Amino acid sequence: MNQALWVAQVLLALAFLAAGGMKVFAYAKFKTQVEKKRPTTLSRGLVTFIGVAELAGGIGVVLPMAVNIVPALTVWAAVGLATITLLAIVFHLRRHESPAAPALLMLLSPFVVWGRFAR
Repeated sequence: MNQALWVAQVLLALAFLAAGGMKVFAYAKFKTQVEKKRPTTLSRGLVTFIGVAELAGGIGVVLPMAVNIVPALTVWAAVGLATITLLAIVFHLRRHESPAAPALLMLLSPFVVWGRFAR
């Protein structure tokens, strides 16, 4: 079980570090990808905030458990990532896009919360 949780944590970290990094460090590329079908009303400030939250969550879901310093932060980071993915699902559904990627991450986040909180 511990190995499955670590795999889920690393997958979450990689996904959110990539997504958050793109929103923070490559905003122009992110904007062109999002606006392929239709324009978006998301401001640059909101996108940057979401990107920073994703970067913090990606780091927080692995680092506290890896260095064994306040490992309970891993659970809270996974809760935050679950919240972000839930909001992303709503965003994609409103734009009539597939919410498959955030839905998959939404399954991993509660798994990490459940597995790490139970211990």
